Amino acid sequence: SGAILIYLAEKSGKFYNEKNRTEINQWLMAQMGYIGPMLGQHHQFHHYNPGKSNFAEDRYFKISKRIYSELDERLSKSKYLSGDDYTIADIATFPWIARHEWHDIGLKNFKNLRRWYKGISCRESVKKGFKFMNQDEIVPKP
Repeated sequence: SGAILIYLAEKSGKFYNEKNRTEINQWLMAQMGYIGPMLGQHHQFHHYNPGKSNFAEDRYFKISKRIYSELDERLSKSKYLSGDDYTIADIATFPWIARHEWHDIGLKNFKNLRRWYKGISCRESVKKGFKFMNQDEIVPKP
């Protein structure tokens, strides 16, 4: 959860710098209230239960594609979601994009989002986290 990430970041003094905390919070809340819930609905109707509701499949596919576009646009202006530093906003958002094959949107079509994804997926701590979750590697590679 966002609250846990804020707590851990404040305790550790990492990934939540003072100078752009407002922007970090903005992107963290975007993940908590928009990116995660909408991609989660897309997973539900497109990946886990396809064919049950054409309306829901179409709706959440379109929203998910818009999310990819919005993230790509943002990442055309900065290395990470809230600027030049890797933060808890990136940590919260990355796992949703790590399921890009489930989305059938085509990460390859979003060069800035793909760059961000590739950069984060190469971090040793991210690889270690996915291995801990019994996944040999980040699923899937771009």
